[in-house]
Amino acid sequence: MVSLTAVAEGYAGRAILAEKDASVAALWRVILGDHQWLNARIADFTPTHNSVAEILALPGCNDRIVAMQTIVRNRINYGGILARGASMIKAGENGKGLCSRWYPSTLLRRINDIADMADRIRMVEGDGFEVIFQNRRRKRAVFFIDPPYTIAGKRAGRRLYDHNNVDHERLFDLASSVNGRVIMTYDHSRDVLRMARERGLYAERISMKNGHHVRMTELVITK
Repeated sequence: MVSLTAVAEGYAGRAILAEKDASVAALWRVILGDHQWLNARIADFTPTHNSVAEILALPGCNDRIVAMQTIVRNRINYGGILARGASMIKAGENGKGLCSRWYPSTLLRRINDIADMADRIRMVEGDGFEVIFQNRRRKRAVFFIDPPYTIAGKRAGRRLYDHNNVDHERLFDLASSVNGRVIMTYDHSRDVLRMARERGLYAERISMKNGHHVRMTELVITK
């Protein structure tokens, strides 16, 4: 969202998005290249237990199918969680069940807005570490880094993402070595503050609410 907003509002000429999750990467490829097909499927789809089971049972033989499956899982799972083992919505908002987070017109508008910027967005399926390393000498680059929160045994990152194993020390080393600007978001913990301090990075506390609307603090870390 940060990268898309930067491009949409003219703060950046273009953005490179690094995505390690194969299903999410497939969704990005379809949105940036074949979005009309996806739009038609979304417009025709109504989430029921039968229709959801049918779409999720299809073999993921191409990006189109995987993209639609990813959208469906994001909309019908509690909190939009895509990780394996995520629970489907039960009662949902106002008792609407699986339809409580299915807003086709909003989804289509968002997809079309992103597709309109496709010439300024490149998605790289792979490890974000490698993308940062390849662009580390670019002085005009800005790196927005938002890793899963798994420091000190944090369970949220493991629950939310299949790819949650992050070498945080290496990430801080890499972020502090790039020539461009860096913005990292992290959970507020002693280990994070220590890693930032050891590398001469600046950490600012910000207030936020989690998925349960509990107010807590996070860290924004910059050079």
